Amino acid sequence: MPYATARVLLLSLPLLSLASPAGAPGAGPAGWSASPSGGGRPSFYAEGTPGTALRDTVAVTNRGTRPLSVRLGVTGPGLRVAFAEPALDVPARTRAEVPFTVAVPADARPGDRAGRIVVRDSAGRESDVRLLIRVGGPRLAALTVEHVAVRGDRITYELVNRGTTALVPRLAVHADGVLGVVLERAPRVLPVRLPPGRRLALYEPWPDRPALDAVTVRLTVTAPGATRATGRASARFVSRGAAAGAVAGALSAAAAAVFLRRRRHRPAAAEAEPRGALT
Repeated sequence: MPYATARVLLLSLPLLSLASPAGAPGAGPAGWSASPSGGGRPSFYAEGTPGTALRDTVAVTNRGTRPLSVRLGVTGPGLRVAFAEPALDVPARTRAEVPFTVAVPADARPGDRAGRIVVRDSAGRESDVRLLIRVGGPRLAALTVEHVAVRGDRITYELVNRGTTALVPRLAVHADGVLGVVLERAPRVLPVRLPPGRRLALYEPWPDRPALDAVTVRLTVTAPGATRATGRASARFVSRGAAAGAVAGALSAAAAAVFLRRRRHRPAAAEAEPRGALT
């Protein structure tokens, strides 16, 4: 696809009018900055369906008194961006506008894609602008919990977003032992945001787990719009102290059984003969 060359506006621009407030989006190293073309936008935003091409323009403003050499790039998973001029020289006190195109893959899932347009000068200094692309299509919330296991004093598991929209999951934890419930944690929001198609390994601490028990752990996860998902795991706990006590008890019981068995089968003592003199 042909692209127009970068448009360089040969204007004498007052330094004060071009200066960006401290911390403002697009603010860069002293002397230059990058921002969406046209002004008034803190970031790039576009919507499209799978298979389409979305176009916009980034402006690189050189407020200095010397020419500026920069290279343009992008960060962010799933973003395919092509710049009309990936490298260019911007004359002193001018602004260069560089068109770029974001290609939405034909197999892209509906949802949001976030990244940044990054502009780097020859000294390695950077200025970046947030880029948000929304891919249209049906929105589906689907979440599963997998590979649940009890490992020491942790319950490990994986959450998988099988839908088309980012999810913030809620987790509830329940565990039953031989004699009843040994762990109960009410549903709570996890401090994670799971993008579509992503898998995340997590764990729940369990420092007060039983010393001697056989348990079944059940994890239940939910998210807005998604159906409830459950994962289970079984585990047996035998601490060293409990194991030693159990062995000692078993040995004592075995010794007692042997003693009783021997006593039960001992032959009766011979009766004593009557004493007296023979006549």
